[in-house]
Amino acid sequence: MQFHRGRLLDHVEIHSNDMAASERFYRAVLAAVNPAIEVEVGDEGFFFDEVYVSPAKGGNLPKGHFAFQAFDKETVHRFYDAGLAAGGRDNGAPGFRKYHSNYYAAFLLDPDGHNVEAVFHGPAERSAESVVWEVDMGENG
Repeated sequence: MQFHRGRLLDHVEIHSNDMAASERFYRAVLAAVNPAIEVEVGDEGFFFDEVYVSPAKGGNLPKGHFAFQAFDKETVHRFYDAGLAAGGRDNGAPGFRKYHSNYYAAFLLDPDGHNVEAVFHGPAERSAESVVWEVDMGENG
């Protein structure tokens, strides 16, 4: 069996009710899993690799957030239209966002209230299609 990674997700965001406790936890588990990955503190939270942790602001935030990588602006539009047609709710129509000058994205709330995004960052060249692991599931798989 083969597993491919690095092809679909752009980033994940989770919300915390106790930012200090969350930062302490993630620093500890990252040090155990991969000490080369550093926790970076920003204006509204902290991040590591492609995971962002931001403060929960009352009960108004979606349950969670993740973003799909889009290959172009047209993909962002297809994502948005398909999601609306399949019962998703608008949470931000396709367009440029303030995160950086080429950040083109659309946001939908899925049926459970998760904030789902498709984002195109501008032209890029992948160093590989994906990272591939060969896995022997054995008798316990």
